[in-house]
Amino acid sequence: MQTPFATAAALPRPLAADGESSATNLNDPDNAPAVRLLTDTLHEATRRNASDIHIEPAEHGWRVRLRIDGVLHEIPRPPAHLRDAFVTRVKVLARMDIAERRVPQDGRLRLATSPGRLEDYRVNSLPTLFGEKLVLRRLDALPADLSLDSLGLDPRQREAVDAAIRAPHGLMLVTGPTGSGKTLSLYCFLNLLNGEARNLCSVEDPAEIQLAGINQVSVREKAGLTFAVALRAFLRQDPDVIMVGEIRDNETADVAVKAAQTGHLVLSTLHTNDAPAAIARLIDIGVEPYNLAAALRMVTAQRLVRRLCVACRAPAPHSATALHAAGFGEHELDGWQPYAATGCAACHGIGYRGRVGIHQVMPVSDAMRELIFASAGAHELARLAQTEQVATLRDAALARVRDGTTSLAEALAATEVA
Repeated sequence: MQTPFATAAALPRPLAADGESSATNLNDPDNAPAVRLLTDTLHEATRRNASDIHIEPAEHGWRVRLRIDGVLHEIPRPPAHLRDAFVTRVKVLARMDIAERRVPQDGRLRLATSPGRLEDYRVNSLPTLFGEKLVLRRLDALPADLSLDSLGLDPRQREAVDAAIRAPHGLMLVTGPTGSGKTLSLYCFLNLLNGEARNLCSVEDPAEIQLAGINQVSVREKAGLTFAVALRAFLRQDPDVIMVGEIRDNETADVAVKAAQTGHLVLSTLHTNDAPAAIARLIDIGVEPYNLAAALRMVTAQRLVRRLCVACRAPAPHSATALHAAGFGEHELDGWQPYAATGCAACHGIGYRGRVGIHQVMPVSDAMRELIFASAGAHELARLAQTEQVATLRDAALARVRDGTTSLAEALAATEVA
């Protein structure tokens, strides 16, 4: 019997004149294969620990891709004629409007992927030339371990982070691009601080992990509930710790900095390439340098790199020139070569299984406060950080290459900008 993942050469249903697919009848018998296909797709995503499922329409068919350890992998193409029924099934389960195909929609669903196991998904639809593209984010793909140890900090970094988190007040920032694990780091910090003696409040867009004991708020901009509005409301809720999912504008930054100056510990994220650039970014969006210098306690930057599969990794020859260019010293090259990805059944031929964080942890010293007060640029701040022996992201990545956790190619790709 043919599996739902088998490739089919059938053409998709005809598009309407405006480029949309013709309507799908939910009572059509073809929906039964679509239900089985969705079930099998979710099982495959769970089995391979995918973080996202991409359902993408094309002119002649469609494809399904799974994001595994940050990289998209296509699975065998499903039957083309099931596309519309599949999309409709997902939208019905996610409580989205199946008649609306012209604008993006958001939804959420919970399904039993195996006996006794429920999984939550965040769903987003996007109208494209050939129909709606769906992305399902597996919220249960996030690690259950929310301890500081799970972040992959080295002993010195962990000690600095622990000291900053346990401070009674101040601003702590986590920076990096989308998908670098910033939100997970904030949850680890909150989990450490969570207890009966503290009032913890968080505002996110949206709240992805539910933590008992924390007052979590999801942004609803259409209703007027923005990051800044929620922050101001928090200040009237007698908080000890405030988490802001992301600082996006001057208003949010200003409220967060002032909250950190008035006896609250504020945790937030920012999109910058490294830790020194975060300071320059806040000044650029309008935060007064004297307020920032007084409030800021620590900035960390991070990336995620893929772990080599321990079942098949193998030493790979690299030229001394390439290793020197990457940042390795002469004394490190004697009789040693980095591991590289090979691929086996355990890792589905990819060569990697799971990811680990690399971090740049930059405490704000008195000397750095003086530079912030003087509105110093990112380059000046980076030079001071280097003088204070703050490891760069490249340093952290090379440490993972040395201990065999990742490959040189993966380390260089993750820290190319840094």
